[in-house]
Amino acid sequence: MAAGMDLSPPFTVLEGAYNKDNFSTTEDQSSENLNNLKQMTNRKPPRHLSVTRHSISSMRLLGTPDLDLDVSIVASKSPSDEKSDFLPVFRSGSCAERGPKQYMEDEHICIDNLFEHLGATADFPSPGAFYGVFDGHGGIDAASFIRKNILRFIVEDSHFPICVEKAISSAFVKADYAFADDSSLDISSGTTALTALISGRPSVAKGVPEGGEYSQPPMKPSDYLVGPAWRLGWHPPEVLLTSGKSYGLFVRMVPPSSKKKTMIIANAGDCRAVLGRRGRAIEMSKDHKPNCTSERIRIEKLGGVIYDGYLNGQLSVARALGDWHMKGPKGSACPLSAEPELQETLLTEDDEFLIMGCDGLWDVMSSQCAVTMARKELMLHNDPERCSRELVREALKRNTCDNLTVIVACFSPDPPPRIEIPQSHVRRSISAEGLNLLKGVLDSAVTVVTCAAAALAVVVVAAVPFSTADIGFHSWN
Repeated sequence: MAAGMDLSPPFTVLEGAYNKDNFSTTEDQSSENLNNLKQMTNRKPPRHLSVTRHSISSMRLLGTPDLDLDVSIVASKSPSDEKSDFLPVFRSGSCAERGPKQYMEDEHICIDNLFEHLGATADFPSPGAFYGVFDGHGGIDAASFIRKNILRFIVEDSHFPICVEKAISSAFVKADYAFADDSSLDISSGTTALTALISGRPSVAKGVPEGGEYSQPPMKPSDYLVGPAWRLGWHPPEVLLTSGKSYGLFVRMVPPSSKKKTMIIANAGDCRAVLGRRGRAIEMSKDHKPNCTSERIRIEKLGGVIYDGYLNGQLSVARALGDWHMKGPKGSACPLSAEPELQETLLTEDDEFLIMGCDGLWDVMSSQCAVTMARKELMLHNDPERCSRELVREALKRNTCDNLTVIVACFSPDPPPRIEIPQSHVRRSISAEGLNLLKGVLDSAVTVVTCAAAALAVVVVAAVPFSTADIGFHSWN
């Protein structure tokens, strides 16, 4: 290990010595080793590891017996890898319409081959894809700037590709700051942002081919770190003996099969991503409205107020990039946040497509309705672009009041299969507040009907001619 290398927490550093004299002591620790292996197969980081916690049976000798040996830990292939070899094929289509608004302020981006888009020099596993919807307000500047720069901020972040979640969160904030620094743009404009990044697990240990023999590449500081790898779900390690001149225990984590594709949805605002899973709608993002309980608590804690569903009486979303007339100095906490909310899922064969849309779609259509409609369209023509156009057309028929942007990204070259979807049985109830509201509405309706009936009776009576004989009037002498 290089002198002066800082491997302080939160990472776990394995240190120890290993030579021919203490080699036999590993057999005495087989029971303790078994417990650690059980803990590791559950994908939990071991509480403590030492060189004597690995039995000889778990080692692979790559050096000659007469050479001094270093001990490295590499990942073994999990049995689940053999079962989950789903390799998605990305293809997408999009449609954007101005709708009833005077100006079009939406932007979007579709990249089906991220490896090709970034170039061969990028440290990004192939295949991969990136999609984004940006719903602007107060002008197009913010939405246009974020669309052009958000991916660059993600891949250039120091956390990428080891910790993609941190890279995405950091990129949203950095893009927001960069927009504020651009004097040529109207920084009072704003945009919501919804992105989907689909990729395999990042590779830390170079030169380790999948299913092949392990080579001995130059070691980097990140090769000795365990913490991030465990959190990313990398497979439990095994002991590997490699030839070398010095003694020591090193850690080198190898990711699981690159065929496994992870989709990370990042959202700041009220755009929405919905995953179609065998006909079921799985919402992958949450609408950040000021009236949302968690957002309202956060806003009020930071000194913001909500008037009639609007943040500080001005904005109908609780999170957005831009809108710097509503934000304080950079780095200060403010009610209007640019930090995204992330949700991650591992794609399987059941995942058929992803729908991403601005609030102009979701204001008039439920998530399940959109998935059902998209699935029917894909079964007919298997064209995601036509599918996105049909969703936009349907939203216009339903009298949406906003710009419309829809992306449909498919994960297979084939159309969705015909399946029988069982009807869900959900018991629905009404709250006490809802009952009181319903009672008030019904009472008002009864009052209106009663008044209308009385008025009608008066009109009828006034229209009928009367005589003194009709009412039995008699004069008395």
